[in-house]
Amino acid sequence: MNGLPGADRMTGSDGPTGSDGPTGPDGTRTVVVLGATGQQGGAVAAALRADGWAVRAVVRDPSGPRARSLAATGVEVVAGDLKDPESLGSAFSGAHGVFSVQPNSGQAGAEVTDEDEVRFATTVADLAERLGVAHLVQSSAVTAGATTGVSHLDTKNRVEAHVRTLDTAVTVLRPATFMELLVAPETGLGQGHVSFLMRPGQAMQFIAARDIGRVAAAVFAAPGRYAGRTLEIAGDALTGEALAGHLTRAAGRPVGYSRLPGTPGASDGVLGLLLALVDDGRLAGNADLDELRAEFPFLLGFDRWLAGPGAEPLAEALRTPRPDGAPG
Repeated sequence: MNGLPGADRMTGSDGPTGSDGPTGPDGTRTVVVLGATGQQGGAVAAALRADGWAVRAVVRDPSGPRARSLAATGVEVVAGDLKDPESLGSAFSGAHGVFSVQPNSGQAGAEVTDEDEVRFATTVADLAERLGVAHLVQSSAVTAGATTGVSHLDTKNRVEAHVRTLDTAVTVLRPATFMELLVAPETGLGQGHVSFLMRPGQAMQFIAARDIGRVAAAVFAAPGRYAGRTLEIAGDALTGEALAGHLTRAAGRPVGYSRLPGTPGASDGVLGLLLALVDDGRLAGNADLDELRAEFPFLLGFDRWLAGPGAEPLAEALRTPRPDGAPG
């Protein structure tokens, strides 16, 4: 598997009621989850709860609908704002672990700068160390470790460099591109066609958001095995042609594929840079899928994802109206 420093330190498991780190009155340990109202943090919170952990979600508005949904699943929801480090102190106090993921400037509707992202991540890391958190799991990006020219990807290099200076045990997760993006309405599925970053015959790795959560839960359950490691994680590799085949079978109607229109390279803005990063492998992913599946057998291939967690978003994308208003 790519990039696994510390892989020789593989000791036994230490789950939600283990002795490493603070425990609650019932012996259950707590993990604080940042971004729990979002896709990735929400998946982590759900996986931890399923494995028996106490989960504390830090949200800006505990009265919001997503926060209330979390609370209904048994997650402890507390108010906190990444812009106000002092507000995080009580949330982190007594916690065994912290899962840290930050908003970034590349997200639609983002209200953060690249400097905000780095500052938020380093603040969380420093606070976790100061308050005695035993294990920090930092979400990063598959492109980390190389300069890409895409600012919201290159921030991850700075974040990773900082968290590795901590005395706290740290695990870095570098997820592949989310499978969920392949069935987003804007991909064109409602019109019987899908476009993405890879060439028709070029493989690119993907992961289900659910599986990021399950990997994070496995990492928290075995700190002796995963502390000090950087894990590039993916569940499948798809060419554009294979993507179209999977979607055709799942949709029950033909789906074609073409690459997003653009010229690889800096001359075509961010899209051109992303196309170039897929072509040179940095965004395509280099995880050893066989080794990953041996270590994390629950990882979903794209077909299994389409039949499970992806069924509803696929159906929604297929219902997206055509430009002329006819159903897709």
